[in-house]
Amino acid sequence: MIKVFHHYISAVFLILFGIEYCVFFAAMYFGSEEFRFYYAESGYTEDYIITASWIFASTLSLCLAGIGLYRRNLVHIEYELLSRITVGFACATFTIVCIYYFFPQFLIVRSVLAYALMIAFLGMLTSRFIFIKVVGRNAFKKKIIVVGCGNNANKILQSKTGYILKGYEIIGCYATKNETIAIDQHLVLSPELTIFEYAKKHNIDEIVVALDDRRTGMPLDDLLDCKIEGINIVDLLSFYEREKAYIDLDNLQPSWMVFSNGFAKSGIRKSVKRFVDIVASLTLFLFTFPVMLLTIFAIALESGCRAPIFYRQVRVGANNQNFNVLKFRSMKTDAEKEGIQYATKNDDRITLVGGFIRKYRIDELPQMFNVFKGEMSFVGPRPERPVFVEGFNSIPYYKERHRVKPGITGWAQLCYPYGENEYDTIQKLQYDLYYVKNYSLFLDLTIILHTVEVVLWGKGAR
Repeated sequence: MIKVFHHYISAVFLILFGIEYCVFFAAMYFGSEEFRFYYAESGYTEDYIITASWIFASTLSLCLAGIGLYRRNLVHIEYELLSRITVGFACATFTIVCIYYFFPQFLIVRSVLAYALMIAFLGMLTSRFIFIKVVGRNAFKKKIIVVGCGNNANKILQSKTGYILKGYEIIGCYATKNETIAIDQHLVLSPELTIFEYAKKHNIDEIVVALDDRRTGMPLDDLLDCKIEGINIVDLLSFYEREKAYIDLDNLQPSWMVFSNGFAKSGIRKSVKRFVDIVASLTLFLFTFPVMLLTIFAIALESGCRAPIFYRQVRVGANNQNFNVLKFRSMKTDAEKEGIQYATKNDDRITLVGGFIRKYRIDELPQMFNVFKGEMSFVGPRPERPVFVEGFNSIPYYKERHRVKPGITGWAQLCYPYGENEYDTIQKLQYDLYYVKNYSLFLDLTIILHTVEVVLWGKGAR
């Protein structure tokens, strides 16, 4: 993992991004060169071809990143390589055509563009095939020993399944004295050797301290030997923050938050964030204005001209200040005649048009006006209703998510499905705390980019 402005990104996926960027650049460069070779009168100069190749590679790479193909926590069931690549190439082609239309000085003939897209498509399939084969080898994984064999250790063992890229391999778990074993016995390291001896024997890269109770015998002398030897030692919370991009509530202590990096706020950060909010919302408004007009027409056609198009609802904002959020109405007008409740899967209160606009998050587009007013940010935790917040305030650290403005999109919305109960709220809170702790412009831009995947795949919609 590489830490960029407090946010961890996968070094392997970063390398893959660089390789595929070069593949895309080469596809356009050599396609243009071949065209220039056969048509000497084309007027293509070397600088022109390099600029066209840069535009092509950058646009294609960003579109593919936006649909999640460089997301480190992508699981096998979500991978859908061929469909994601196809959608990514379609989005990139549309974007490139728009660039050519508004900036004709960068125009490339259609035959060269088609040739470049074909070579880039085949090149990416090849690079992905090699990537899957290579990263699956243990030689490219970090070797880890877990100190502890209790529930925390079991949680780590269970949490590493399902990812396309498993960046680490757990050699085993070391039990301390009087510790209750909660993992499979074959994963428990024999006490005949010390942690330091196991680390030397297996060339361990890192040791994760995951004791349920550190008072049961923390092996400090062994850990000190490992540390001096140059082996990285991390606590459980830091491990989850790096590998899972969330703050583990089960083990969170105030002292960890006090002494860890993050939670940095300044006037410059706030000004930059406000600038990004306005630019991102204005850009979204310009691109989605026709969609909003069609949505207004569709809601009026389904429910009648007298039925409300929008609805306003009280939500809790930054510093626990209430505000009225604006959204397209996606439910029946009497949706809450039986009281306030969460939207659930196949909710019969949702209209036909409402089901579509909720799936693709179109219903949330009017929240741009809340962003313009300064009540929301473009990126931040999801704003909740006061009645739900009142019930959730008993959850440890829940109030901390209101330290920042709520957002149209956010880290929790990207990483976890739609929540419909207290358990889901707790899981999403872990991602919200990660965002509050590690906020940066880089993280905001990452979230905005990956929101494309949420919209196109309808992730987490209800």
